[in-house]
Amino acid sequence: MTTSQEADIEQPHEALPEKMKQQENGKVKKEKKEKLLVLLDVPPSTPWREITWKQKVEKIFWIEAKTVALLVLLYLFICSLDLLSSSLMLVGGQSTGDIFDNDIVKNPIVGLMMGILATVLVQSSSTSTSIVVSMVAAGMFDVKTAIPIIMGANVGTSITNTLVAVTRINNRAEFGLAFAGATVHDMFNWLTVIVLLIVEVSTGYLFYLTNALVANLEPQEGAEDIKLLKAITEPFTKLILELNKTVFNGWAANDPTFDDATLLRVWCGEEKCKSLFALLDIGDTASGAIMTVVSLLVLCGCLILLVKLLQNVLQGPMALLLQRTINANIPYVPWLTGYLAILVGAGATFVLQSSSVFTSALTPLVGMGVITVNRMYPLCLGSNIGTTTTAVLAALTADASKLQDTMQIAMCHLFFNLTGIIIFYPIPFMRWPLPLCKKLGKTTAKFRWFAFFYLLMAFLLVPLFILGISLADPSGIALLCVLVPVLALIVAIVVITVLQKKVPKVLPKFMKDWKWLPLWMRSLEPADQLFSKMCKCCVKEPTQDELEEIATAEAIYDLDPSSAPSNDDLGVENQAADLK
Repeated sequence: MTTSQEADIEQPHEALPEKMKQQENGKVKKEKKEKLLVLLDVPPSTPWREITWKQKVEKIFWIEAKTVALLVLLYLFICSLDLLSSSLMLVGGQSTGDIFDNDIVKNPIVGLMMGILATVLVQSSSTSTSIVVSMVAAGMFDVKTAIPIIMGANVGTSITNTLVAVTRINNRAEFGLAFAGATVHDMFNWLTVIVLLIVEVSTGYLFYLTNALVANLEPQEGAEDIKLLKAITEPFTKLILELNKTVFNGWAANDPTFDDATLLRVWCGEEKCKSLFALLDIGDTASGAIMTVVSLLVLCGCLILLVKLLQNVLQGPMALLLQRTINANIPYVPWLTGYLAILVGAGATFVLQSSSVFTSALTPLVGMGVITVNRMYPLCLGSNIGTTTTAVLAALTADASKLQDTMQIAMCHLFFNLTGIIIFYPIPFMRWPLPLCKKLGKTTAKFRWFAFFYLLMAFLLVPLFILGISLADPSGIALLCVLVPVLALIVAIVVITVLQKKVPKVLPKFMKDWKWLPLWMRSLEPADQLFSKMCKCCVKEPTQDELEEIATAEAIYDLDPSSAPSNDDLGVENQAADLK
């Protein structure tokens, strides 16, 4: 037999695996399409031309009514966030600024934890960074001390959209997706803090970079007048309560002339202010406590109604069309799509003047499967950039003598986020927040109590624990004795897990999996059983239907536009033609 004949015989055998691989990929994509259709609840629809005029009028009426309702609910949601921030400041009172007024804050790790706790307290990174800017302007501490606090504020603000995800806890599938979409923000902030705090303490990278940028600055007139979205929300929120920002800045600067002042604005010139709580005049603490409860109720109510309304509006072909539009890539240059999403996130947050509002509005859409977690990631990164403009605008209003310091700390906030994006976005391999948040989403879908455990640990117990150790031993030795072993253990677990998946041959036989550890050290099942015994009504085993829903949701964790159903799959293009 000749060589050419042998080659002819071997060629089909060589091509066979490649052909089988293509068929397998096609089968996987088809399965993902089918599961996405189930999640988006796409029913067969009647073409526009086949319905009666009465039905057309009814459809148009309900579309307009739902649009108005969505806008009203979104407006109330934004106002409730603004009122929640103001009411928490009233409850905190003068102690809101005092949290930073301590020599121990010069410890960078303590400063980081104080930034987290302060932002969780006031539910606004803009507020906590404004406090820091005011204290730097007052000379209470220098820029180097303020940098870790700004990092902590960046972490603390991500609690809001994580709390929003918890409102979807009744539906395991939506809860898992929503929690993954919310915690992608958390994971990015935590990873960036871990990397840049070490770099900053070692080299002063952010300090020296921003110091060079603000060397020649002059104060800008009118920067405080830029309100954007506040121009729409302030007329309503001022009818309920209004804060005296001069008093707040005086407390932050530790000015004794404001010791007996009230943060709630009661007098506007010689006349009493027309806000509700100015007329009631029941004091800062009582007003803040009442409005905290009311704003939380309004916030939760708006979120629940928004999600219900969105589920009603974004169903069938509309959901599919929106899903494909938001998650689609730019033709010929798909790698640019993520950067465009970053710009969209930054622009939207600049207009809203709140990253919490932007990311909280997107979180339910991720739970519904309209936005994928992969697309949520660059939108959150852009939101982090957009929220830094508040500190920049605040810094531009400072006195000329302190402008460089205040502007420098604002620029530190900006370059902290920009550096994090450069590290964790351009190279696909380095997008570590994505697998971490997806793991959290899948875990919380199965063990719903884990969401509350995560929130308590990440935003309250761990920061308080570190603060407690630091207060007990100001030298920092005790803190190092705790943190170094914990960090070493985490690094070892990560390295071993990666080796188990990538190159298990290099590990001893018993370390090729974690089965050599006790069950409670490698699984949440024992903890789940414990919670089940303690509170049977709180922890329920997932039903078969819920398990199927979770599997359906997990199918789109890694969804890309190529695996989504095409318009032809549902005749969306034909319906669009009918509408024309």
